[in-house]
Amino acid sequence: MSARPRLGIFKMASCDGCQLQLVGCEDELLAVAGALDIAFFAVATSKKDDGGRYDLALVEGSVSNEEQLAHLLDIRARSDFLVTIGACATSGGIQALRNWRDVDEMIRVVYATPSYIDTLATSTPIADHVPVDFELRGCPIDKGQLVELITAFLVGRRPAIRDESVCMECKRAGATCVLVAKGDPCLGPITHAGCGAICPRFGRGCYGCFGPKERAAASALAAHLASGGVPAEALVRKLRGFTAWAPAFRDASDALDEG
Repeated sequence: MSARPRLGIFKMASCDGCQLQLVGCEDELLAVAGALDIAFFAVATSKKDDGGRYDLALVEGSVSNEEQLAHLLDIRARSDFLVTIGACATSGGIQALRNWRDVDEMIRVVYATPSYIDTLATSTPIADHVPVDFELRGCPIDKGQLVELITAFLVGRRPAIRDESVCMECKRAGATCVLVAKGDPCLGPITHAGCGAICPRFGRGCYGCFGPKERAAASALAAHLASGGVPAEALVRKLRGFTAWAPAFRDASDALDEG
């Protein structure tokens, strides 16, 4: 690694929300800018990608067309450490809902001139195409986790981001469990922490924005919710949200759909 590591921040198919979290770090961003050479960051500067190597690459967004795939392969080849940021990059994003549909038919219905549209049949996470060194979950990612990731990279240690569920965040916040108290469908027990349990703290069930935690028992939770009277169709919609293409959520929703 060079004395002042080069950072590149790149976008595939996404809304830019996760990159904007870095812009919104404000004071922390000043420290990051002093410790890193932000060599490419299209959201914040007009500087072009110079085609050089990157010590750290942050990649937002899913792969949705051939041009993005070619760009991703090039980024991976020029990056020593590649991190995916956000639900789109880690699990295909909300646009991965098209993976269950006939994309050609959707294009025909939505666009006046379908021939103008250049897209793959699926929207897929970065890890489906290239090796990924670390993933930051969320829609959008958490600022604190992002700063921790960059700090850990600079000092040469693994990021201290705990693998725990949203339920743990609820308990630390003293929030009443909406699943137990109200019987509301909640993905908190199987969803990766990081959001601060925003939805449950405001009386709503978790939507799974941060994707499944490690060893998430999605099928077991779905069965439990179904036994409590939640219709299979509602459970499928719950699992097929921002992180629908994550294997644990995808397998559980497919099983419900087939049933």
